[in-house]
Amino acid sequence: MLDKIIEKSPAKINLFLKIINKREDGFHNIRTGITFIDLYDEVIVKPHNKFEVEYVGPFAPNKKTFDDCIIKKLFTYLNIDAPKLFFTISKNFPYQAGLGSASSNAATVIKILENLELIVKKNILEYVDLGADIPIFLHQRDALIRGKGELISNILYPKYYFLIIKPTFTCSTKLMYDSFQQSDYDFNVDLDLEEINDQDSGNDFEKLLKKTEPEFSKIMNYLNNLEDVIFSRLTGSGSCIFSVFQNKTEAEKAQIQFNKDFPKLWSHLAENNKLNLF
Repeated sequence: MLDKIIEKSPAKINLFLKIINKREDGFHNIRTGITFIDLYDEVIVKPHNKFEVEYVGPFAPNKKTFDDCIIKKLFTYLNIDAPKLFFTISKNFPYQAGLGSASSNAATVIKILENLELIVKKNILEYVDLGADIPIFLHQRDALIRGKGELISNILYPKYYFLIIKPTFTCSTKLMYDSFQQSDYDFNVDLDLEEINDQDSGNDFEKLLKKTEPEFSKIMNYLNNLEDVIFSRLTGSGSCIFSVFQNKTEAEKAQIQFNKDFPKLWSHLAENNKLNLF
């Protein structure tokens, strides 16, 4: 291999997310619209005398490692020995935030390993049990996702500009799904079709955060009252919230105002329909 390989690992936005029901295998059937944005972690791979993973950057975890590191889990999942490579992953956007951090990193590493012919290329759906979002990050196209992540339909979403906000709280995907009660299911399963329909709006996890996180409602109310905003929404299982704008100037103006009123919160401007990786 080359002395060093560098690849981008993109973030995603859930334009909507509906939870259909809980499956017998413990997963949930969902329905969500995913678009990719120009916000990236960076994965650097170098030859090494052993397998090692280090996280750096503004959103790196303490001690530069995750206890449940998905890159380490990948080789256990594949039932192969980890290669003698040093993976440095620069965390440039928040994790436990609904942006797909871990799944994106795993998908990027999978593609690197495939290109190096260190692992055999598989059908992307074979990775759904490692992480429900990994297939769509391997697919890298805007899509409607159904089932537990294995049903992918290509959808071209409009060009949007996003103001993304990270509240002070974080959200564990597992805990968010475990908190969803039978009474919270309200999607008409007859409308779980392969095309977008009128039910495809909102994010079902918002109803949970409205009950448990006062900061969520405060930020949502603020964002929904911004000038020129189309809509504001939670992405994934949270905790990041985004507002959608039709043009970049409107989004930039909104970010300036938000940063003035919420100076301690992380915000970022991004746009979709720019992904061109691998």
